[in-house]
This record gives sequence, C-alpha cells and structure tokens, in this order.
Amino acid sequence: MQHAPISPNVINKAINSLQIKDVGTATIREIVMLANTVEASETGFKFIRMEMGVPSLPPPEIGINAEIQALKQGVASKYPMLDGLPQLKAEGSRFIKLFMDIDVAPPHVTPMVGSMEGTFSCFLTLSQCQPNKNKVLFIDPGFPVQKQQLQVLGIPWETFDVYGFRGKKLEAKLDSILASGEFSTIIYSNPNNPSWICFKEEELKIIGEKATEYDVVVIEDLAYFGMDFRQDFGTPGQAPYQPSVAKYTNNYILQISSSKAFSYAGQRIGITAVSDALFDRKFKALEERYGVPSFGGALVSRVLYALTSGAGHSSQYALAAMLKAANDGQFNFIEEVKTYGKRAEVMKKLFIQNGFHLVYDADMEDPLADGFYFTVGYKKFTGPELASKLIYYGISSISLDTTGSDQQGIRACTAFVTSGQFPLLEERLKAFNSDF
Repeated sequence: MQHAPISPNVINKAINSLQIKDVGTATIREIVMLANTVEASETGFKFIRMEMGVPSLPPPEIGINAEIQALKQGVASKYPMLDGLPQLKAEGSRFIKLFMDIDVAPPHVTPMVGSMEGTFSCFLTLSQCQPNKNKVLFIDPGFPVQKQQLQVLGIPWETFDVYGFRGKKLEAKLDSILASGEFSTIIYSNPNNPSWICFKEEELKIIGEKATEYDVVVIEDLAYFGMDFRQDFGTPGQAPYQPSVAKYTNNYILQISSSKAFSYAGQRIGITAVSDALFDRKFKALEERYGVPSFGGALVSRVLYALTSGAGHSSQYALAAMLKAANDGQFNFIEEVKTYGKRAEVMKKLFIQNGFHLVYDADMEDPLADGFYFTVGYKKFTGPELASKLIYYGISSISLDTTGSDQQGIRACTAFVTSGQFPLLEERLKAFNSDF
C-alpha cells in the first residue's frame, strides 16, 4: 500500500473502534460508520463514498411545498388514516396506470414507511397465508437488508444469482426451486440493485407464469422506477412503460419508493400496490389468526397497524402532490435523475482505465445501462478482498457477496460522487492500480 493516500493506522484504528470483524463482508451501515469515523478524525480525510444508495439530488419543490402546507394546516397533530390519504391512493393508482399500463384500484394502494416497511409487512403476511408455504426466493443479486428483514422475522429463504440464468434458462431454474411447494414469495428489483440489469419481457413472462403455476406471490421492488435510461419512461400514458411482472400474473405486489426516483428518501414514504385479485383473496389461515380473511385486510388492518399505525401524515401529502404532478405531465421525474447515468458513464471509464473490469457487463444481448449502480472487479481479488483494500485508498463500497451474487467484485453507487470528485477518484484508482 505504498501509494495509499492515508496512513493504514488511521483506517485500522477506526475498524477496531467500531469492532468490525471483516470490512469485506460488513453491512452497508457498518461501512458508512467506518467512513464517517475516519472523516471525523483529526486527519480531515475525505472518502469517495460509493457504499450507500442514498440520493444526492435536491428533493422536488412540489413535495416540499405540499408537505409544508399540510403541516401548517395541523396534520402533525392528527393520526393519518391507516390505509392512507384518499388522494394519495388515487394518484398512486393513476400513476401505476399511466407509467406501467397496469390497473390497480385505489383501495389496494397503501402508503408505507418506504419500501422497507412495504417488503417487511408483505413478507410477514405472505408467510402466514398458507401452512407449510412460507419460504422466500430471492432472484439475486439484490438489496442485502431484505434478507436481514427475514432474519428478524425468522422466515426461511433461498437464493440464486441470475447471472447464469437469463432468458429461457430462467424457466428451468425456477421450476427446479419452486416445485418443492414451500415458497410463498419471489422477490427481485428491476432495474436491479446492484447489477443494474433489467429483466426482459420474456423473463418477466416466465416469472409471472411460474408464480401462477406454483401459487407464489411476486414482490417487484421498483426502487429505481423508470431509471433504465436506455428508454424514456417519463411520458404519462404513453409507451414505453416501466416493465412489470404484473402483465403476466395476478399474484403480484408492487413496491414503489419515493427515495430514488423522487429524491425524497428522508421522509420515508412509498406505496405498496397489491393486485386487485390478491388484495381480496381469502385465506383460512389469516382468518384463524386475525379474524380477517382477505390478504389486503390482514396486511393493512392487522400487520401495518401493529408496525407503525400508518405512514407519516405530512409525507403522504408530499408524495400525493409529486405523483399528481407526474401524472398530469407537469413533473418529469425521470429527467431529474438522469444525472446518475451520466456519472456512471464517467466512473466506469475511470475504473476500466485503471485495471478494473465490469462484473455484470451486459444485459443479455444489450449493453448495460448507465444508472444508479454498477459493479466492478479487479484481477483475481474476491469481492471482500477488493472492498477491504479499497478502503485504504479512500474508496468505500460493499462487496457483491453481501448482495447474494456469486460473482467477485464490488457495488459502486454513483449518488455521492460528483463531477468535481472525478479527478480525485482517478488519482486514487491510479494509486491502487500501481500498488496491485
């Protein structure tokens, strides 16, 4: 580490103080604390922060103004309705129709405390619908904290890396796993965190048909809604639409977050949209447990009530206003977040010029999109080894191992690396490459 920009002793001291056993397999939040600790030290050293997927763009004035107005009207002193503001449910339903060409009735759209609560509450409810049918299948790589949610809940899961099972190969792979009859749920993100691959219609059709065949519910995590910048998904009511498994099965739940696409992460607000058929579907086990037979009724009036008694009141007004503006064609939220794709294009080139390679480097026959994340490897280093070594060069990231990937490398997030930091990133990558 001859050319490392900071003394290894400073990094080691921070690692020891935080009792991090292995930087290479540390959680996202542990890496955040590590970088924060070093930056707060007397060295004044600053990292190139690539570890956490937090939006760096300003939140839309539309949402801020709506929330301020709601607070001035006194909503902070009032509990929100458990199933959400009527205008948020209506605009959420309308948004799904205009940007996905999918029909979900307003009563089946529920605000949650971000998609984190959305997935947590759905995992819990789905695991209780049918006896001996409670496993979750992750089509990975994916968001590591969703597995942590299952650890908290005590729900079993299985996973496979989709890297070698794209296209038609996905069908046989799903058959081999779902045939056990133990699974209640399939979950994936699209665009994918961290690989940024996007499922093709052929693949979504396979997933949907298998979900129907094996009576499994698909949770489609749309945290990066419309952010496949190879196509323009930003015009309401006009193709192309955000691709979705909802075209191919009634067994689906859509998680639509305000955090990335709307840069509204701090207020922890999103919507969970349950298909009309699933929302009203009755399960004997739910009736015995809760006295409420329908999936949607148990999800909202029992599970959501027990977790948070509903999402924050004023933030619901903010999301309703942003969705309405998007629906009315007055707010092109896709155009706002294209900055991330531009950053990714430059950052990828800097890594490749300094001996790195893209891990997930293509989307089947298409070039990979530039977006919020990308993945890189270096020579024969494992993912944990690479993440551990890059820390000493002032570059923080997470290993692909933590995302359920079988590939070796790291996830790089573009959110906090501004154009003004590109020269510093290049300098540190050159130093790393010269040492290894």
